[in-house]
Amino acid sequence: MKRTHIIAIAIVAVAVGILISASKDVTTYANFDQAMVSGDRVKLVGQLVKDQPVEYNPEKDPNYLAFYLRDNAGEVKRVILRAGKPQDFERSEQIVLTGQMNGETFEAADMLLKCPSKYKDQEIYVRSEKG
Repeated sequence: MKRTHIIAIAIVAVAVGILISASKDVTTYANFDQAMVSGDRVKLVGQLVKDQPVEYNPEKDPNYLAFYLRDNAGEVKRVILRAGKPQDFERSEQIVLTGQMNGETFEAADMLLKCPSKYKDQEIYVRSEKG
């Protein structure tokens, strides 16, 4: 076998490996009801419920954030993210979470905040230690 054939086979093998690893992170958008029924990892879009408490005590556990989210269907559930609280969390216009339901609580692995800005929209990405 020629050296170029071996290199071509190696490149194809690496490409297949990348595609397989990327396919594991494919998630669908859902609301709380759909996430509860499927039990799979989903993306959830909603807004922070500002009249409910946000639990974050960096002295006790800097990687524990719990809050309430209203999904696009209007349902409110508790969310737990095992990561620090991002700056301007309370000012976020929209929150995109990746995770899954655990009973009545949504356990998020990742969080993306859409924050208001004077000149342009700003996005903040937070990854959980568990994720």
